[in-house]
Amino acid sequence: MSGILFKNARVFDGTSEDCQEGMQVLVEGDRIREVSATPIKSADAHVIDVAGKTLMPGLIDAHIHVYASDVNIHKVDHSGTPYRTAHAIRMLRFALESGFTTVRDVGGGDWSLARAIDERLLVAPRFFYAGKALSMTGGHGDFREPGDSQHEDGGLCSCGHSNTLSVVADGLDECIKAAREELRRGAHCIKIMGSGGVASPSDPIWMNQYRDDEISAIVHEAQERRSYVTAHCHPAYSARRCVELGVRCIEHGTLMDDDTARFIAEKGAFVVPTMAVIFAISEMGKKLGFPAASQEKIEYARQRAIAGMESMRKAGVRVGFGTDLLGDTYVQERREFTLRSEVFSPVEILRQATSNNAAILQHEGKLGCVAPDAYADLIVVDGDPLKNLSLLAEGRHLSVIMRAGEFIRNDIN
Repeated sequence: MSGILFKNARVFDGTSEDCQEGMQVLVEGDRIREVSATPIKSADAHVIDVAGKTLMPGLIDAHIHVYASDVNIHKVDHSGTPYRTAHAIRMLRFALESGFTTVRDVGGGDWSLARAIDERLLVAPRFFYAGKALSMTGGHGDFREPGDSQHEDGGLCSCGHSNTLSVVADGLDECIKAAREELRRGAHCIKIMGSGGVASPSDPIWMNQYRDDEISAIVHEAQERRSYVTAHCHPAYSARRCVELGVRCIEHGTLMDDDTARFIAEKGAFVVPTMAVIFAISEMGKKLGFPAASQEKIEYARQRAIAGMESMRKAGVRVGFGTDLLGDTYVQERREFTLRSEVFSPVEILRQATSNNAAILQHEGKLGCVAPDAYADLIVVDGDPLKNLSLLAEGRHLSVIMRAGEFIRNDIN
């Protein structure tokens, strides 16, 4: 069987900072077949010499919203399906060309888009989606303005009102039905709104959301499907409460403190901070039409975000890599590397964007690694990103981008 043979490679395998030089990696079909420090025999393989460069797993962004076509979430529903889809295609292509060969949409992504990607109708990263996020009335996923008496878009699911990114469900029966519905639609996991948020107009950021029994019921439904629940949480106490109730992953964790970080680490849960969106909207939000009330909340989060990551690092929390960029800010996806470098070392950040995120996705050994039988989602970086993380942050130093064994870019030969 013909294949592609990378030779003379410095390999970052997704975990170890001791990158071996002079490695050979054989790709056949959509899989890595062999990784060796000695020559691999493959008479008909196409050979690519990557001497002086680093071969590593494709990057994973574990927190995106492909249909969030405007920073003002209230406007997203009124932008129309064709416009939102066009935004998604543009955003996904940008992510792939930045080296992100896998993404996880945690609010809005759906089966139809996933099918289009699988059938190669568009060039995009591997796509995991949580479907619509579950929110209580008046929660972070309820985007009505305080003066609105009903959902103007008229969207309905089998359990209650919905919008582009979320569904509103209250009480045990609605929560169970909403979770089951998203899982029926192919959701990789279930996302809930566990605290107040920034982009939502009517809920304070410090507010716990959903009752304990509602969260426990949703967790049960996900676990029965061998899936998991991830929860939007900014305050530390909201994150702790959700983890206590069985939530496996926390999104944002912006206001994390040392005690909560230690608790989360002990429980083996994950946290996916999202720095890029905080700083992008803090700087550009007013110009882009971000609501004034939400701008105040983003400033509150920005002042505490770096300290929250410091608490995670000290406690040894399993940290994932996500960006959460809305509307036109999607072009700042690579900035996440620069912002995290204020707290984490390059190898820690690379693990977050590869093997840690693969663990979140329940795809250890298949994604986020360079190993036999893993998917051939690979990038070749001009230089050594473990010594110079700006090689990824700048986005101009990728000689090869491979997704499922197919070249998205090959500037070597």
